[in-house]
Amino acid sequence: MVDSERRHVLYISYTGLLEPLGQSQVYRYLLRLAESHDITLITYEKPEDLEDTERVASLKEAVGSAGIEWHPLKYHHSPTLPATIWDLLNGFHVCVRAIRRNDIEIVHTRSYVASVLGLLCKRLFGTEFVFDMRGFWADERVDGGLWDADGRLYRSAKWFETQFFRHADVVVSLTEAGIGAIEEFNHVDTDDMWFEKIPTCVDLDLFTPQLDHREDGFVLGYVGSAGTWYRFDDVLECFEILLEQRPDSHLRILNRGDHEYIRERLSEFDIEEEAVSIKTVEHAEVPAEMNHTDAGIFFYKPTFSKKGTSPTKMGEFLACGIPCLSNAAVGDVESILEGNSVGIAIDSFDTEAKQQAIESLLALHSDSEIVERCRSVAESYYSLETGVNKYDEIYRSVLNSD
Repeated sequence: MVDSERRHVLYISYTGLLEPLGQSQVYRYLLRLAESHDITLITYEKPEDLEDTERVASLKEAVGSAGIEWHPLKYHHSPTLPATIWDLLNGFHVCVRAIRRNDIEIVHTRSYVASVLGLLCKRLFGTEFVFDMRGFWADERVDGGLWDADGRLYRSAKWFETQFFRHADVVVSLTEAGIGAIEEFNHVDTDDMWFEKIPTCVDLDLFTPQLDHREDGFVLGYVGSAGTWYRFDDVLECFEILLEQRPDSHLRILNRGDHEYIRERLSEFDIEEEAVSIKTVEHAEVPAEMNHTDAGIFFYKPTFSKKGTSPTKMGEFLACGIPCLSNAAVGDVESILEGNSVGIAIDSFDTEAKQQAIESLLALHSDSEIVERCRSVAESYYSLETGVNKYDEIYRSVLNSD
């Protein structure tokens, strides 16, 4: 990227910068974009993360050194609607000050709640609006059992979604499947919409194959949440099948916050404790931990909302040279894994399908070229540098597209 045509960008994320997802999917991008653009950042941080004052101070210093003006706001969880409205009011106050003080031209919002502020800024101040949707959030809430499909929250969120699509200058989707789903909507005219596909990218300098970390036996890796939209019981059934074929196998789980639930499910499946390890690690430690595994596994509920999902963990596993087992009907997962022979995407959760999937996964693991193939796919699909360049081009082009 060159230094000419610097844009004044306000980036708003309802995900905190102190969270692992904020580190990988916000911070890593903005560090590079700040080299060529003036970035003002608003994030909503979990109270428990803000309690670590030493870490907050360290991150503030790092963000400031990168030339980013960061406004960390406190996230309020409940009661849901009043808490979200309060967060939006606080955020809007900061937005107004930032727009006036920093001559903001573009408001780039991550997911739906933040996009309410992006929409307001466009309507009131005429700023360009980049709707980085990150998936079908309102439908995810229903599919995860958090909202009622006939409830007021869902109907309100879908109304806002329509406004985002109608008024955004650019709509960024994580997947081609997500764009295809939007183009089938009857309530939105997509003929003149500007779509960009930018998957959840990976810092390929951090996530690299480290073959010396591999262990004896076969280690199956699970990273991230285990409830809500995930089919964790199916993961455990696959691990049981794996143990039948490879008794020396081990399940390595990296998770933050679901340990009690995970142990309950392990007990229900009568999986011995020594066959499983559960750890909480910082984002910087994830690459080394992933490299202790031979394959990654994750299953989602195959719902409409998952058409817009691009699993961060899949790109990270592949960047480490590790094949994956997942399920079809989730974003572009099937086409990437099956189309490039770097993993298995099952289209059924019956036992026979899982048995065949485990056999295929073991065969992939024994392929002498699997590490190089996974890494090559990660470089093609998930390069952070490619993602940054796409955002850079959006920033440079959007002001000239009206």
